[in-house]
Amino acid sequence: MSEKEQKEITPDKRIVVCVSGLAGTGKSTLAKKIAHKYNLKYYSGGDALKALAAEKGYNSKSQGWWESSEGLDFLAKREQDLTFDELVDKKLIEYAQNGNVLLDSWTMPWLINYGFKIWLAASIKKRTERIARRDKLKESKALKVLKEKEEKTKKIYKRLYGFNLGEDFQPFHIILDTEKLNANEVFDALCLIMEKIILAEKDLK
Repeated sequence: MSEKEQKEITPDKRIVVCVSGLAGTGKSTLAKKIAHKYNLKYYSGGDALKALAAEKGYNSKSQGWWESSEGLDFLAKREQDLTFDELVDKKLIEYAQNGNVLLDSWTMPWLINYGFKIWLAASIKKRTERIARRDKLKESKALKVLKEKEEKTKKIYKRLYGFNLGEDFQPFHIILDTEKLNANEVFDALCLIMEKIILAEKDLK
């Protein structure tokens, strides 16, 4: 579907889509593409946290920063000071309330009781392969930092909100396994979800 053919999203058809998934599932790249295609405002919890890190003097703009020693150091600071995450989540909730947004976030599916929520899944082996390739790391190194990052992140959200990231799927409407799909195939699947479910439901209202 071309941009000219895409469905118009008007103020009376407010859309809120949450895309979640652990590192290496393609979450952020695909969320940005979907937001652009369907004229939704894109907001990322990870980007907002990186902006806060930059304010603290971190060089957080580099590719794969979360898996770097700097990224892991900032994650340790987040463990000690939960206000970083609380500030970001408060702002994302405000964006969600305005509607016509796509939220790239690990927390929003649990913090808002509306919208359409998608979880992208893949095995840790596949996610490690993707991150190693993306960041030009040995797979053993990629696996080590991935496990460390996810363990700390899960602890933060468990303390703050009580859910188990990557284990609790109750809020999600669809879980899409990306294990054997390339980026284009996942994008096509997400477009079908947008057009056949999310936009179709809005058209019926």
